[in-house]
Amino acid sequence: MKHNLKLSFQKGDILAVLLVILLAVCTGAAFLPDKEHKSAAVAEIYQDQKLIKELPLHTDAVVEIDGDYHNVIEIRNGKVAVTASDCPGEDCVHSGWISLVGRSIICLPNRVEIRITGTEAEVDFVVG
Repeated sequence: MKHNLKLSFQKGDILAVLLVILLAVCTGAAFLPDKEHKSAAVAEIYQDQKLIKELPLHTDAVVEIDGDYHNVIEIRNGKVAVTASDCPGEDCVHSGWISLVGRSIICLPNRVEIRITGTEAEVDFVVG
């Protein structure tokens, strides 16, 4: 008993396969992270509760803030940190580099706050 199994595609079959592939690619692209959206994060620098600088995280920069003390704030590779300070304890320097929307660094002696703002907060952790 011989079975003659021969697969053949017709024009409609090829069109249906191409349509499914196109739909899969479009659906995948819709869920890819948007680089432009991600780079919309901004470092807002406040002193005495007044906004003094607003810098995008996608651009490297160094800002020096004078007041009762001196802070050096650096933005590099999409992150921000206080890299030097002459305030007592230097807690702001020990805060390290931050990049997530909603995070902040505070230098209490110089009354400086750095806030990361943007259009959408990233998930830091989930409880439950």
